[in-house]
This record gives sequence, structure tokens and C-alpha cells, in this order.
Amino acid sequence: MKFLVKFDTIAYHFIKIMSSISLPRVLQNRKTSLDQEREQFEKIQAASISKAINTAENPVKEKHARNAIIGTFQEKSGETFWRCVTKLPLQEHRIVAWKFCHVLHKVLREGHPNVVLSSQKHRTLLQDLGKLWVHLKDGYGKLIQQYCELLLTKLDFHRRNPGFPGNLVISEEVLNQIGDNDVNNYFQMCVEMFDYIDEILNLQSAIFGSLDMSRSNSMTSHGQCRLAPLMPCILDSAQLYDLCVKILFRMHATLSPDLLSGHRKRFLRQFNILRQFYLGSSNLQYFKTLIQIPLLPENPPNFLVQAELSTYVTQAAIVLPDEDLLENNSMVGELVDLGLGNSVSSSDASQRSLSPDLLIQRDQIIQHLHGELNSHQNLIIQLKQQVYTLEMKLSKKDSELTQERLIKDELLQQTNSIANFEELDKKYKLLEEKFNKLKEVYTKLREEHITLLRQKAVVDKSLKGSEKITKFAQAANTLLLSIKSDVDKQLSNLRTVEFNMTPHRIKIEEELVALQATVDSTTRQNDELVLKTEMLSTELNELKKKLENVEIMKSNLELKLGESEDLKILENTKWFECCRKIIEHTFDILDDPSMSSYTCSPECLILIKDKLVEAINRGKDNAAVLAHYIAMYVVFGKAVSNTKSNLNDAQSLADRCKDVSRTSVKLLTAWQTGSKIGEYCEDLKSAVNDVESMALSTQATESLGDLVEDELSTMDKAIEEAANRIQEMITETRAAHSGIKLEVNEQILDSCTSLMAAIRVLVHKSKKLQFEIVANQGNEGSAKEFYKRNHQWTEGLISAAKSIGFGAKGLLDAANDVVSADGNLSRLIVASHSVAAGTAQLVVASRVKAPRGSRNLDELSKASRDVTNATATVVATAKSCTQLVQQPEDLDLGVLNEHQTKRLEIECQVRVLELESSLEKERMKLATLRKLHYQDGDQS
Repeated sequence: MKFLVKFDTIAYHFIKIMSSISLPRVLQNRKTSLDQEREQFEKIQAASISKAINTAENPVKEKHARNAIIGTFQEKSGETFWRCVTKLPLQEHRIVAWKFCHVLHKVLREGHPNVVLSSQKHRTLLQDLGKLWVHLKDGYGKLIQQYCELLLTKLDFHRRNPGFPGNLVISEEVLNQIGDNDVNNYFQMCVEMFDYIDEILNLQSAIFGSLDMSRSNSMTSHGQCRLAPLMPCILDSAQLYDLCVKILFRMHATLSPDLLSGHRKRFLRQFNILRQFYLGSSNLQYFKTLIQIPLLPENPPNFLVQAELSTYVTQAAIVLPDEDLLENNSMVGELVDLGLGNSVSSSDASQRSLSPDLLIQRDQIIQHLHGELNSHQNLIIQLKQQVYTLEMKLSKKDSELTQERLIKDELLQQTNSIANFEELDKKYKLLEEKFNKLKEVYTKLREEHITLLRQKAVVDKSLKGSEKITKFAQAANTLLLSIKSDVDKQLSNLRTVEFNMTPHRIKIEEELVALQATVDSTTRQNDELVLKTEMLSTELNELKKKLENVEIMKSNLELKLGESEDLKILENTKWFECCRKIIEHTFDILDDPSMSSYTCSPECLILIKDKLVEAINRGKDNAAVLAHYIAMYVVFGKAVSNTKSNLNDAQSLADRCKDVSRTSVKLLTAWQTGSKIGEYCEDLKSAVNDVESMALSTQATESLGDLVEDELSTMDKAIEEAANRIQEMITETRAAHSGIKLEVNEQILDSCTSLMAAIRVLVHKSKKLQFEIVANQGNEGSAKEFYKRNHQWTEGLISAAKSIGFGAKGLLDAANDVVSADGNLSRLIVASHSVAAGTAQLVVASRVKAPRGSRNLDELSKASRDVTNATATVVATAKSCTQLVQQPEDLDLGVLNEHQTKRLEIECQVRVLELESSLEKERMKLATLRKLHYQDGDQS
């Protein structure tokens, strides 16, 4: 019976193990504290953003918007904010879209600096939102489209100028670092700020235009919903206005006022609109308790007077403190103004009149507090990350330990159950069969014994007292004793069998334990073999991959080797072609009339010649250097020819310079083809030597003193001829024209006549000063020797005289073209500036050698101012005549239908975009030329 119980227990555990093997094991991952905190943070942010951006037509509540702003500092990014707002019905509900723009504006201004960077990739959403709502006839449709344009402009401004924070508040030092003290950077930056202000003004105009004063005023929820976004607009525009004023004063201190006339006009237009915007907003009751709006002065700053910069007062808008926040004493000590200077936490009215220095100090303190807050937040995040990492490691170790334990139990149970079950089953079946047979025999004997006992009782009762019965009873007792003996014998045999089976059972159990140990050892060896097999297979696969990569790299190298040969040939061809174009371009500009005003001494040619010959000797690997020195040598040779009084010598020298260009191009071709290299090298060296000898030999026979007198006389003659010709043109135009054309021609010619008269006076005063300069030399030599001794100054004086003569001729040609109806007034303006530049050069050259306190120098300076005023008169006359001639074409809108009106509107927009694109390109080109000019000036 014990054996049966043991067998049933083993079978029960085996069935339980087998059923548990098929069940999946799921290890539940535990959430770390950092995950829980992150989930709670996102939940709070989503709730605050959904409360701030809802469908109710009322202004955004400041506390909900501030929670979204604080969230960006906790996260150091705007990713959670964008994930939340993209789930809102921005394209289904107009109020939601409008409030979204307002909250995004505040987050970009006051949020973490990384918000502006992370918002750049969501520009498409703003573009699509504006395009969608612009078709809505309701007032909010146009407002949403205009607000999206403003936000896109803000993102573009910060993308081009990453040094500006979201609230645009920077110090003078930061502004210097951003602009790099480069006038070109300030020029472009000011244009981008003007564009920014234009979008703000367009939005405020649309908001005020959409308000119905009978229903939507500033004290209704409908009106406040539309007016609330004007507060960040006022903060931005006030800061942009202050930066524009400071930048314009800087540019006027460096550049000519005429170059900045467009900036001044644009600033003046925005100044007037901004002033009206601030005045209208300050009168609204809604803004009086929320923001302190700056009041601009009646007259704009005069950038032509640098002294006004010292009297300029920074205009800044200040957000008034929230009364709810001030009442909560527990929060007053912890709140940090995230506006970096645009909000205040004190209700002291005197703070509104703080000086700019104190405001800057306050901003620096706030920035310092922000830095400390950021460092503490970084430390907290690092500690949380460490906790999270340790928890993840602990969870991973627990999971691995549990997995190992389960695998171990499974292997043990599977080994005990599967490996030995069949053998045990056979042994147990044999023993069970024997036991069942013995049990059946015992049961049969027991039943027979009971039957016989019952028969004996019956017989004893029926045959009691009878001898026969007695004999029968004795026989029955004998039979009963025999049967009983047999039964006892069978029971004894059964006990003996059971006793003999006990050692076998113990032996079987011991064999099972040994078998289990063998299975464990075999399992471990098998696992080790499987692991080694997998490692060898992995190494084999890695070797195969490496072999394949090596073969691919070999194929690629062979392919690249073939391509590199072709590319090398192609690059050499392009390289020589580029060098040829440089030399050919230099050859072309030698005939440009503007080259006639440039001069140079022969000593410059000598310095360049040695480097040029060295470049020729180095061969084709130095082709670029050769092209560079050839261009310089040819241009300087042409400049030397301009200093020669003998026109034949000057022309011969210029022609020989052209020969140098032609021969150098032939040498480049020879280097490329590999033929006649030595021949062309000798030809080029010969041409270079000829230019040098012609420049030096001509210089020895020339007199700088004669050149000065000749150029001054030529200049005086050219001015006199130009003045006479202008008088003739006045007579001719009065006879040939009438009306507006006559009026325009007379104004232009009169202004040109005044300019020529002023220039003649200037030349006369210059001659008198030259005589005084030479006379003051005493016994140091004649005038020619003085000019030769100061040859560099003399060459500058000659260049100035040539420039004036050339400018006078250009002015005459421009005036003639305008009068003949074929010219452009802009050319006249340029020619006038050229004349003024030449006279300024003449005055500067004369002032260098003039004696101190010279009366002639004072008269020359006065004549120079008269020329400047006359030039300004010509420019102003040309501009006024341009407006007089180019009358705007009146458009009869009454005869146009809706389709024609829309088509004309689209054409006008296309034309405006084309003109803006052209203007942008020309501005970039002008900035590049100026930068190049400044670099050349620094090198010289």
C-alpha cells in the first residue's frame, strides 16, 4: 500500500509539471520612480494646456499659461508642449486656434531658450493653420492667419539671429557680440527687425479692425479674447523699437546718410504707427491693470545728429504683477519671473521709472537666478537618472534571477520525469501485477473460508447429537484446518514477497538518484557544447561578413581608382579653365573707362614681377598662383600707364600689358596639353620684362610737377566745357520742350549749373592752396622737385584731379541723356556722387600738405561744403523730378468684375514678391561689395 501511495504522488507531480510547462511565463515590469514622475508631469502639462486653450471666447488665463511655461523649464524643451497642442482641435474650432497662437507666443517669449529651437520643425503646422483659417469669413479667420504669419516671422528671426533670446532683451555687450561690430551685420539685422515690427503692426491693425465697438469692447469677454494677444506684441515691438534706434545711430556714425535713407523712411513710418498703437492701447481699460505701455515721443530721433543718442531714453513695456499671485504669500518667495525683464514682482510704482542701468542690473540678477535654477534642476535630473538606472539594473537582475530559477526547476523536473518515467513505469507495473495476483488469491481464499464457516455452523445445528454428524464434523474440521493452514501459508508467502520487495525498492530509489546526477552532468555538458557551438557559429558568421566587406571595399576601391583618374583629369581641366577666365576677365577690364582713374608707381610692378617669374618657373602645379599674379601685374601696369603724360607711351605700355595676358593664356594651354611649354615660358618672361622696362624708362623722363599742372589745367578745362555745354542744353530745351518736360529739364540743368559753378570755385581755391604749399618749401628746391620728392602724395593729387574731370564728363553725359528723354535720373544721382567724391579726395589731398592756419585751406574747405550742398541739391532735384515724371497710373476699379479684380490682385502680389526678391538680392550684393571694400581698405 505504501508503494501505491508513492507511485500516485510521483504521477501527480509529473502531471502538474507537464501542465505547467505549457503555460506562458509573464514577467511584469515595474515602473520606476522617474517613469511615474514623468507620467505625472505630462498629465499636469496636458491639463494646464487644455485649460489655457479651450473653446470659450474669453482671454487665456495667466496661471494656466504660466504652468505651460514652467513646464518648458522643467523639461528644458518644448516637446511636451507640442505633443499636447497637436492633439487639440486646432483645425476644427476657431477660438482654439486663436488661443493656441497666443499661448505659443507667450511660450516662445518666456519659455526655456530651447523652445525656440525645438519649435522650428513645427513651422509647417503654423503655415497650414494660417492657410486653412484665412478662408473663414468670420473675423477670427483673418486674425489667425495674421498671427501665424507673425509667429513664422519670429521663428525666422531667431533662426537667423540665434543670439537673441525669445523675449529679445539683451545688453549692449551682447548686441556687440551678435553684430561683431560689422556695419553689414547691423544693416541686415535692422532690415529683419523692420520686417518683424511690420508683422506686429499688421496683426494689431487686424485686431482693432475686427472689433465692433458697440458689442466687442475691452470690458467684454469677446473683446478681451481678441485683445489679449496684443500684450506680447507690445512687449516685442517695444524691445525691437529700442534695438532699431540704437542700431541706426551706430550705422549713421559709420555710413553715409544717403545709403541709410531707406532705413530712415521705414523707421519713420513704423514710428508713427507704433505711437498711435501705443496711445490707442493705453486708453483701453482692459490693459490698465495688466501692462504698462510705453509712450513714444511726438518727434522721432534724428539719426543725423549723434548727440541725440545721449538724450535717448530706452522705451520698455512692463507687465504689471498679478494680484492673485501677490495675495498668495507662499508662492511669492518661489516664483521666478520667466520673462527676463518684461515682468515685475513688486507693486512699487516707483519701479516703473527705473533707469536703463538699473533695468540691466535687474535683468542680470534674473539671468543669474535662472542659471542657478537651471544648475539645480540639472543636478536633480542627474540624481533621478542615477536612481532610475539603479532601479532598472535591480529590476533586470531580479528578472534574470527569477528566470534562471524557473529554468533550473524545469530542467530538474523534466529530467526526473521524462528520463526515468518509462523505466519506473515498467517496474511498477510488474510489481503491481504480482501484487494484484496475490491479492486475488487471498480474496478468493478468504471468501471460501467464510463460506465454509457458514456451512459448518449449519451442519453443526442440523446434525447435533448424531454420531454420523460427529464424524462429518470431524472431517469438516480437518478440512477447515487444512484450508486455514493453506491460507496462513499464502499469507506468509505474501509477507515474504513484500519483505523481499523492500530492498529492491530502496535500490531503485538509489538508482534514480544516481541517474538524476548523471542527467544533470549530461545537461551541463550539453549546454556548454551548445554555447560553444553558438560562439563558433557567431565567429564564423562575423568572419564571413568581414570577408564580404573586404571584397566590397576592394571592388569600391578599384571603382574609385578608375573614377579618380577621370575626376583628376576633369578637375585639372576645370582648374585651368578657371585660371584662364581670371586672366581673360582682367584683359577685358583694361578697356573699362573706370580704369583710367587708377594710378600706380613702377615700384609696385618690381615687387610683383619677382613673384610672377617664380610662379612661372614652378610649373603647372602653381597655375592658380600664376593667374593671380598675372592679373595683379596687368592691372598695376595699366595703372602705371595712367600716370604718363605721353599718350603714345601710355598706350604702348597698356598694349604690352595685354600681350602679357595673351601669352599667359597660351602658357596655361601649353601646361594642359604638354606641348611648347618652354617656348611660351620664355615669351611670357620677355613680355613681363618689357612691361617693367617700359614703366621704368617712361618714369625717368616724366615730371610729376608737369603732371600736376597738366591735370589741374585739364580738370579746369573739362569743368568749364561742361558748364558751357549745360548752358547750351538749357537754351535748347527751352526751345524744344514745354510743360512738365520743360520744367523737369530746367530744374535738372539749373542744379547741374550750380554744381559746376561750385566745383570751379573749388578748383580755383585748390590751385591757390597748391601755390602756397610749394611756396612754403623755402630753399628746398623747385616745385617739380617738391612733387617728385613727395611722389605718393602727388599721385594722389593727380588721381583726384582726374576723378573730378571724369566725374564732370559723366555728369554732363547723364544730364544730356535725361534732357534728350533717353536717360535715367538715377544715373544723374550716381554721377553727382562721383563728382562729390572726387572733390572730397582733392580737399583731403590738399589738406595733408597745407600749412597750419592757412586761410586758403579755410576757403577750400568752405568751397568743398558748397560742392556738397550743390550735390545734395542735384540729388534732391532728381528725386523730385522722378516723382513728377512717374505719376501713378489711376486704375478704374468700377469697370472690373470680381474675377478681374482677383486676377489683378494676384498679379500685384506676384510683382511685389518679385520686387522684394530683387531688392533682397541687390542688398546682399551691396553688402558683399562693401565687405570686400572694407577688407581691401584694411589690407592697404
